[in-house]
Amino acid sequence: MTLAPPQNFDGIYAATVCPLMPDGAIDELALARHLKEVAGVDGITGLLINGHAGENFMLNRAEKARVTAWARQVCPPTTLLVCGINAEDSLEAQRHVDDAAEAGADAVLVFPPFSWALSQDRSMAVRHHQIANANAGLPMFLYQAGVRAGTMAYTPEVLEALVQLPHVVGVKDGSWETATYEANLRLVNRVAPHVAMMASGDEHLLTCFAIGSRGSLVSLACVVPEFIVGLDRAIAAGDLAAARHWNNRIYPLAKAIYGTAPGGHANARLKTCLKLLGKLDNDRMRPPMGPLPDDEVQMLQQALFAAGL
Repeated sequence: MTLAPPQNFDGIYAATVCPLMPDGAIDELALARHLKEVAGVDGITGLLINGHAGENFMLNRAEKARVTAWARQVCPPTTLLVCGINAEDSLEAQRHVDDAAEAGADAVLVFPPFSWALSQDRSMAVRHHQIANANAGLPMFLYQAGVRAGTMAYTPEVLEALVQLPHVVGVKDGSWETATYEANLRLVNRVAPHVAMMASGDEHLLTCFAIGSRGSLVSLACVVPEFIVGLDRAIAAGDLAAARHWNNRIYPLAKAIYGTAPGGHANARLKTCLKLLGKLDNDRMRPPMGPLPDDEVQMLQQALFAAGL
């Protein structure tokens, strides 16, 4: 059974970070400034809060609900808020979706539990999404994990079943491989054309946008939102020269943040970039992630310079 989307969720969404105090508590004032600044950029449709960049795997249930409520309070009323849901237990995921609805989220993005990297099948994936959204019935995005994420990445059979679930309005595709992205795009367009496929692999946005995308939910948009909007608009206008211009500015940052080992430092690198740009006072992370080594900070400085910043 499929349902037509209740509203159009196409567009560019910035996946935001979660600033922290020295003791590890959420820095609500810094969070408010960050959310409000990014949401106010021309061309930003909405925000993905409590996503991977927002450390959903490190925040407890109450903290995630507080981030959502805070975002609803400080962002313009026209800003669409997509709340990330990341829980191993389907009933716990349901509680988080209910919290998101109560706090004012417009939609949720249900991430595959990390344990699915070891094993997952169609019935398990379908059941998890059904249970998670059983009470709230919010518009729901799926997350297509990267090709190196084991069985967290949905097979074509599983993806086909998921996109036909009620309330599914979009897919954040982080396949991180353009051939896989195109195959997923063609599958979804065939079986559920009302579902928006959104290319969200920071390192190859130009290629995937050119293949076809109805937007993106992407963390680089919290650092350089104008760049992502510019690329999207250039592709929509068929202006390849402008698209290449924006891609040349995006690429060094994407490679430095996401294309450099270890990949687990990506969230810390986002915060450090925002600190280097004067948009965050600090780039603290919760343990076990500590401060970035000096050579990584220097790498990010060089990438920002190469991006014209």
